[in-house]
Amino acid sequence: MPDQTLPRGPRPGGTPSRASLRTAVVWDVLRETLDRRLKATGRDALDVLDTGGGSGNFAVPAARLGHRVTVVDPSPNALFALERRAAEAGVADRVSGVQGDVHGLFDVVGRDAFDIVLCHGVLEYVDDPAEGVRNAAEALRTGGSLSLLAAGLGGAVLARALAGHFTEARHALDDPAGRWGAGDPVPRRFTAEQLTELVEAAGMEVGSVHGVRVFADLVPGVLVDTEPGALDALLKLEAAAAELPSFHSVATQLHVLGEKRG
Repeated sequence: MPDQTLPRGPRPGGTPSRASLRTAVVWDVLRETLDRRLKATGRDALDVLDTGGGSGNFAVPAARLGHRVTVVDPSPNALFALERRAAEAGVADRVSGVQGDVHGLFDVVGRDAFDIVLCHGVLEYVDDPAEGVRNAAEALRTGGSLSLLAAGLGGAVLARALAGHFTEARHALDDPAGRWGAGDPVPRRFTAEQLTELVEAAGMEVGSVHGVRVFADLVPGVLVDTEPGALDALLKLEAAAAELPSFHSVATQLHVLGEKRG
């Protein structure tokens, strides 16, 4: 019987972890999307594609819900870790890893073959983000959803400014790719408007936009670790702010849900 638990935000009686600060908002949206699509199809399980899914941070929990998950990733080491992680979770029969990337997606998977496509942390690194989103959309069946997660420009500008690196903050603000300098490890960042335009240009409707890690990367870790109840309160604050457009411009990451209509 599939495990009906999926990592998400704070739950009654549960103890939140620091890692949940990075994933809670996305997991909550993803869980609702999976449930909605499952009801719409009337099937027992969905076909999920995770492009750039690495070692299975999202794929393995989704498989624990009973869904079939295909992970496409260019790293053999990540795929090996995925295989081991899926086996340890008891879902090896529902998770398959394939070496490849979003630009050559249809060399390894089929078009119109998936109910949900995850594209998390991919657009920052590809040569052509528009092509990446188009390919993700083409992999979806009609009625399916694209979960798109990418680095936010405003969050990087704010973080550099609060750290006292004002010149780098200004550089990121003016740079077409949103980079703060030659040492910036992220090749490209986006605004919410840029991501929604990519989704719409691929022929999908924008279902929702969420800011991810609006406050989490700015709050001192010692405060979260030592103040009783601080982590739980911060998780709830993140969830409350995530849907508010006024906070999208300062989020470390942006999550856009695209829906493929008939």
